[in-house]
Amino acid sequence: MMIDNNATKVITGKVRLSYVHVFQPQSIDGGEEKYSTSILIPKEDEETLRKIKTAIEAAKELGKSQWGGKIPANLKLPLRDGDEERPDDEAYAGHYFINASSKTKPGIAKPIGKTPDGKTKFEEITDSTEVYSGCYARVSINFYPFNKNGNRGIAVGLNNIVKVQDGEPLGGRARLEDEFAEIEFDDVLEDDDDFLQ
Repeated sequence: MMIDNNATKVITGKVRLSYVHVFQPQSIDGGEEKYSTSILIPKEDEETLRKIKTAIEAAKELGKSQWGGKIPANLKLPLRDGDEERPDDEAYAGHYFINASSKTKPGIAKPIGKTPDGKTKFEEITDSTEVYSGCYARVSINFYPFNKNGNRGIAVGLNNIVKVQDGEPLGGRARLEDEFAEIEFDDVLEDDDDFLQ
């Protein structure tokens, strides 16, 4: 069976992002700095899950050449069950999740309309507060085999992110606009012109 890059690439349906480090690379556990995010896939999104499972199988076939011609029994797989692995985190309830990363910065954009020929137009997102843990996106990812220090498995590369919707921020920090929306600031705005200078 011939495996190409298209066989191991997936564009997800609407997913939620967590542990978002897509504007600045981060080192995890002292490793190499990478751009990364955790991708939460609703369990009812059967189409995205089917595409992911098919891509993982294709990546396993690719991996045979670096795993001695066969698929190891103890292969580390990227698709994990949020209900089982994160039972105390309600954001992960009812979701599968995968962790995707890249050495190069992913493309980050939002849809802004259609071109005359009916294709979607995008605008790059450069404001790092606009894509955060808790927002919703569609993500382009690819699956590939690895064999490193005795660990063998399938990893997930992060390609591009299109933000499609805001969501409740994860991680306990409220948005400034939400926290102060009900508080009156008229006294500061009216009689303290010097403060605003």
